[in-house]
Amino acid sequence: MSRNAHADALIAFLNASPTPFHAVQTAADRLSALGAVQLDEKDAWSLKPGQTAFVTRNGSSLVAFRLPADVSRPKFRIAAAHTDSPCLKLKPRSPEPSANYRQWGVEVYGGVLYNSWLDRDLGVAGRVTRMDGGAIRSSLVRNEGKPFRIPQLAIHLDRGVNESGLILNAQRHLQPVLGLVGSGGQGPGGQGPGGQGPLGALAGGRTLEGWLEETLGAPFGSLTFELHLYDTSPAGYGGFDDEFIFSGRLDNLAMSHAALEAFCAEGAGPGSASGAAGTIQVAALFDNEEVGSTSAQGANSNLIQAVLERCLLALGRTREEIMAAMARSHIVSADMAHAIHPNYPEKHEPYHYPLINHGPVIKANASMRYATNAETSALFRGLCAKAAVPFQDFVNRTDLACGTTIGPHVAAALGIPTVDVGNPMLSMHSAREMCGSEDHGMMIRTLREFFRE
Repeated sequence: MSRNAHADALIAFLNASPTPFHAVQTAADRLSALGAVQLDEKDAWSLKPGQTAFVTRNGSSLVAFRLPADVSRPKFRIAAAHTDSPCLKLKPRSPEPSANYRQWGVEVYGGVLYNSWLDRDLGVAGRVTRMDGGAIRSSLVRNEGKPFRIPQLAIHLDRGVNESGLILNAQRHLQPVLGLVGSGGQGPGGQGPGGQGPLGALAGGRTLEGWLEETLGAPFGSLTFELHLYDTSPAGYGGFDDEFIFSGRLDNLAMSHAALEAFCAEGAGPGSASGAAGTIQVAALFDNEEVGSTSAQGANSNLIQAVLERCLLALGRTREEIMAAMARSHIVSADMAHAIHPNYPEKHEPYHYPLINHGPVIKANASMRYATNAETSALFRGLCAKAAVPFQDFVNRTDLACGTTIGPHVAAALGIPTVDVGNPMLSMHSAREMCGSEDHGMMIRTLREFFRE
């Protein structure tokens, strides 16, 4: 195998997107560069056939749509994914020092594999907000030049760890080390007792508080933030033949990128912005899937429904016509899938185990943890055939609990037939994951066929 343009683009997207906020900003920049118009949910929308537009919510979710030239009998083709990944998020205030170390407390976001975050160089990135002249101002920040670290206990002090397994308490064992007390002439945590009070004379980014003050040009006490830790090792190729991609946040930025790339590719050439008569192409990227999707910007919110309805209302369609358009529509919900693990084959259903670089995976579950049914599965298989792409099937072992994704949420909210798919990967929910470099292009080609339906 050789490096390919789709895999290169995914790697660049991963490296630009340490948080959902950065991912959405990167996606918005890509859409704007192609001439898409950014809409505001607070304003009235004025749209016309052939137009491409997008809207963001909370800075961490995005819905883009492209109107066809012929909107007489509209239907939606929606490729949906999610922007968030399991991670460690910083708490609002630093704790008191411990054994001369400056640290910062974290909360666990999603189903984190705790041990994967140990002994890594961790950057911090996210959104910082403050009141400015009576208005809320938010800025994206990123710092990987002063990495944090969560050191593991030496084996000499935990002799049985390799036999008994590593047990970590999220409150006590996952606090990253930022530095030492007194370095640079500073006091505990850079603040007064209990994390309160002014930062004092600290400057130059020698503390997290000082870096935020310098970056935002405001006192630390006036700032609120949503900051994530992330592995600073860049995304890149792996394997002797570049057959893998190694990165954090593959689940699910890989599928977010696939949906975005397919959407942009369908609007980038001669004869674009048309597709099939009446087809409204939609790429929907939601936040908060890893914690259940129930938020103002999650798949369980009104975001996608509001965008679809307002899209047709702006074209002069009636409520009756909107409901009919929904009934003619389909959704591909794309979230990464489990490849069979060579060291744990017994954890997989023996006749339904996906292989890396063997094409997209169609995910099904009898308890509807995935939204796939026979009809939507047949639709996706047909799309793969048109794209000359192989496909695979996945079901969980019957004696293991099955995960879920955004598919059931959007299917239930909209009443639109949905298929859950994804590319196979290993180390899901680790700080560092891996997938196939060839699979990504296959998913993009399949989604492009979907948009043309």
